[in-house]
Amino acid sequence: MEFKTIEIKKSVYENNDREADKLREQLKRDKTFLLNLMSSPGSGKTTTLKRTLAALKDEFKIGVMEADIDSDVDAKTISEMGVQAIQLHTGGMCHLDAGMTAQGLENINADDFDFVVLENVGNLVCPAEFDTGASKNAMILSVPEGDDKPLKYPLMFTISDVVLINKIDTKSVFDFDDEAVVERIKKLNPNADIFFISAKTGEGIEPWCDWLRKQINDWNN
Repeated sequence: MEFKTIEIKKSVYENNDREADKLREQLKRDKTFLLNLMSSPGSGKTTTLKRTLAALKDEFKIGVMEADIDSDVDAKTISEMGVQAIQLHTGGMCHLDAGMTAQGLENINADDFDFVVLENVGNLVCPAEFDTGASKNAMILSVPEGDDKPLKYPLMFTISDVVLINKIDTKSVFDFDDEAVVERIKKLNPNADIFFISAKTGEGIEPWCDWLRKQINDWNN
């Protein structure tokens, strides 16, 4: 019996890309800057976000969408800072796509904000494969994860506009080569901006926030 092979994944990605482009156009019209923040679990994503919000919440109207498979811990943490947040449950999926992001933006009334952060599901593979429609993509690589991660997860570094190297306060404990990681990232993505930070101590947070200020203002003007 004959059978037909259908490239389902290609179709899914193409449809998602179209929806992502439409969402970006809408965000631009609404003057809402959307940052897609990605990383592996334990990289310090929520701690970095808290530092960032503390620095910017008096300058911009900010909303946060916390994506997780099944938890509301992060949304509660952000809400306690006085920043409006919603939790997005992915129902077991390890990423968000443009349609899911659009649903979240609708529920948080995104057009009321200058700046919305999507804290994506902790994973270095799936989130990189789906365009969320964000204005910019950011990722966090923590020192304990190692400087070889760009070699192991190239797509994540390729699609990220900015890479935050977090937990630099632990470099005395871990064997981490700053020059090597920068070289590896730049080989994949010459246009990526790279910041070395410590979400714990606050070191390097201000240059990162200056980058965000410029991106938000350029997007909304």
